[in-house]
Amino acid sequence: MLLVSSDPIDAAAELRAFEAMALQAGGIVTFSGQVREAAASGQVTSLYLQAYSPMTENGIQAAITEANARWDLEQTRVVHRTGAMQPGETIVFVATAAKHRRAAFEAADFLMDYLKTEAVFWKKEDTETGSNWIEPRAADYSDANRWTKKEDA
Repeated sequence: MLLVSSDPIDAAAELRAFEAMALQAGGIVTFSGQVREAAASGQVTSLYLQAYSPMTENGIQAAITEANARWDLEQTRVVHRTGAMQPGETIVFVATAAKHRRAAFEAADFLMDYLKTEAVFWKKEDTETGSNWIEPRAADYSDANRWTKKEDA
């Protein structure tokens, strides 16, 4: 399941709803990311994310499909926020459920690596000293490269 929306994300409510759908799972893993208060360039006043619909949703859905093919998952949920956000607000919620914990952990990690490096979003951070566009870091790409299939390399 996938939702990209400008509506605020209530991670606790998302978790409750997800748990109700994943009754056969032995392990549920969730990740929620939020707007940081501080950045390298100063105190964050806001973060703006823009998606390119339907390309953004299609790419994320393809990553969810790949996660389900790689791991034996019972349920998957990705909720990603767009628009203007303030420090402390939730940007993303990812949940995976599987019979066993390892699959749930790895699938959630895989999905977050996709969202950080490949998902079509433009991110602009406003700080007390100005605005800047945020790009994935080298470490984000290094993390994502863990999932490259050996036969693809």
